[in-house]
Parts: sequence; C-alpha cells; structure tokens
Amino acid sequence: MLEKILKKTIHNQLESLSGWDEQKVKKFQQNLLSWYYDQRRRLPWREKPSLYGTVVSEFMLQQTRVSTVLPYFERWMKEFPDFKVLAGADESDVLKLWEGLGYYSRARNLHKLAKQIVELESIPQTRAEWLEFPGVGPYASAAISSIAFEEPEAVVDGNVVRIFARLFKDQREYKGTAEATKKMATLTQSFLNLDNPGDHNQALMELGATVCLPKKPLCLICPVSECCLARLSEPEAYPKIKRRVKRQVIVSRVFSLSNRKLLLYRHPEDAPRLAGLYELPKLESLVIRGRPRLLFSRARAISNEKIKEMIYNTDIADNDLPSGHSWVNVCNIDEVPMSGPHRAWVMELISKQD
Repeated sequence: MLEKILKKTIHNQLESLSGWDEQKVKKFQQNLLSWYYDQRRRLPWREKPSLYGTVVSEFMLQQTRVSTVLPYFERWMKEFPDFKVLAGADESDVLKLWEGLGYYSRARNLHKLAKQIVELESIPQTRAEWLEFPGVGPYASAAISSIAFEEPEAVVDGNVVRIFARLFKDQREYKGTAEATKKMATLTQSFLNLDNPGDHNQALMELGATVCLPKKPLCLICPVSECCLARLSEPEAYPKIKRRVKRQVIVSRVFSLSNRKLLLYRHPEDAPRLAGLYELPKLESLVIRGRPRLLFSRARAISNEKIKEMIYNTDIADNDLPSGHSWVNVCNIDEVPMSGPHRAWVMELISKQD
C-alpha cells in the first residue's frame, strides 16, 4: 500500500522505491526519533514547551539561524511572556525588541496574531485554523499544530526537502525551494510518525540543520543513512534546485549630523517593507549643498538582491525636507526603531563624531 502511495506521489521519477514498505518506514521513524532524543540541541522553546513559545520561535526562525534567534527569544519572553502581554504592547516597543532580526513584517504579524488570539474563546488547534492568522503559512501552521497539539501534519521546508531528495536520490529539477516543498508535501506526509508527529517534525528539522547539511553533510553520523541512496554518490548534488542570480543594487545614503541632530527617514506605516522604521535617507531624495564625501560602503544581501550601500557626508538644505524626513536628537537614537544594519552604521558614525 505504501509503495503505491509513494509511486503515485513522485510519478516514478525517483531512482528506486524497492524495499520501502511499512516496516522500513517504521524503522526510519524509530531511528530518527531515537537520534533526536539523544542528540537534539537544548533550545529554550524545547526545554520549556508552550504554545506561545512555539509560535514565537517559529516566527523568529523564519529565514534566520538558531544562533541568531536565541538571545532575541530570551529577551522577548522576558518582555512579552504571553499572548496577553504582547497583545497589549505598543507596536514601537515590539519593533524595538525585534530590531536586528530583520524581516520586520514578522514582528508586526506576530503582534497582530496575539491581539486576535486573546479575543478568541478557545485556542485554535488545527493547521487550517492557524493558516488564518497573519504571517502563518503552510510550514508554520504545520509546525505549530503538530508540536503544540500533536496534529498529524508534516512540515516541509528547505531542510526537509534536502533530506528526502537525498533519501530517494531525486532527479527532478525544481525552479525554487517553494516548488520543491509543494511537490514533496505528499511524500513527507506519508512518512509522518502519526504517534508522535510533533517530535517527528522537530527531528527532521534538527537533522537537516545539524547533519544533512547543504555542504559537507555528516553522512557517517546520520541516523537514517542506511536508507539514503545519495550517501554513496554525491549527496551535495541534491536537491536539484535552480539557483536564482542575485540582482546587483547600489544605494547612496546620507549621514548628516547638525547640532547633535541626525537626519533620518521614516518609512510610512503602510510601506510593504520596514513600515514605521527609521533609516539613513537616500541621497537622491534630498537637496544637498556642496559635493558629497564618501564615508564608507557596506555590502549586504536581502532575498535575491546584492546591495552595496554607499554612505556619504554632506550638508542638507533643510528648509524644505521631503515627507518622512526629520532631524532626530542623538540622545534619543536608542528609542528610535531602526533596522539592524542602519543602527550599526549610525552608532559607528556618531561615535566618530564625538
């Protein structure tokens, strides 16, 4: 029965399905969980599990490394220990605590989610219910419902795709991770441990994050290596995902400090990105006096863009500043919500002025 499901799922495009019966899948599940219970990282949202902690961690971990999230999670739980406290917080305080994690829409959506949760008579449990909340997609809804409520929902992200692509030596080429996760969904669901879906999902995520790595996977210590077809050839060749070429972008910005006041730009509240956050203004948006002097340049990557930020010093004609621009007293800089990179640049440049 299982073999028929697998064949239907992958349209006979995987190298081999022979031997995959109920017993082998059960063995796969057991080896995975045994390894997880013995080797898993001791993370705060695992050591003291709660629905709120699970939700916060899932939001923070989107496109962000565990090592980066850990100090933010600890500070967040102290400041906003539950849905009720978070729901009653000012958005500016929420954004300030999130500062440096990036993708600030996650903080706003988490804040909105908390406000909705506290108004409900009962806590939602199913994946379909969690999908209704802002910022909760297919992956997060499966993770939250399975980990917090043991709902039989398999998670599929880049880590899980990599594991199963190597497991079956998947020869299909995908346009991107989104396509791969969609096409792997039924396959991963068929391997889900229905007796313990939450830990099964966390074990897969842990395996992908610590053992089945994109580069130099640790096949010798993998708990399911005996099932993996790719381990004897080129595991790094899987999954076959077409890589997008990053677009090169150059942005020129202004650092202008006058009478201990710094010129900043605030994104509008309805901006698609960085709404309500402050940053150094773009050179092109201002009327300047004299020739700009380059202070430094910084390179960073966001999504499919490689950005080179050029920071200039110049005098500004401030009698008619464009909308959104204002002078902020440097004594109040710490209270101003700002993206991580801009905060670092501003503090570095201010320190050089002192």
